[in-house]
Amino acid sequence: MSTAVETAPVILTQGAVKELYKLKDQQEISDDFGLRIGVEGGGCSGMSYVLGFDQKKDGDQEFSIEGLRVFMNKAHGMYLLGMQVDFQDGLNARGFTFSNPNAASTCGCGTSFSV
Repeated sequence: MSTAVETAPVILTQGAVKELYKLKDQQEISDDFGLRIGVEGGGCSGMSYVLGFDQKKDGDQEFSIEGLRVFMNKAHGMYLLGMQVDFQDGLNARGFTFSNPNAASTCGCGTSFSV
């Protein structure tokens, strides 16, 4: 199994990186796990984003962003290329946000999209 680290097709802002490291420490996630970024069918617009810590699976590409291991299924790359993940901690919203240039439309909550 290859462990080559490639150039990441997604961008994590400094706010997202900081929050992800905080979550990883709080949940005591081992170094065997990395951040999984992907898509799955569902949501009000057709596809939903996947963001969570997971182990590497067959068919995954591995990237390193600010020292954080990131896993993504190769087939998801065409939906996520150029996407930016940010973390908002404001009065009106708190959580991860997704800015995807490949999305033809998004739902009101911003967690699902169509292409």
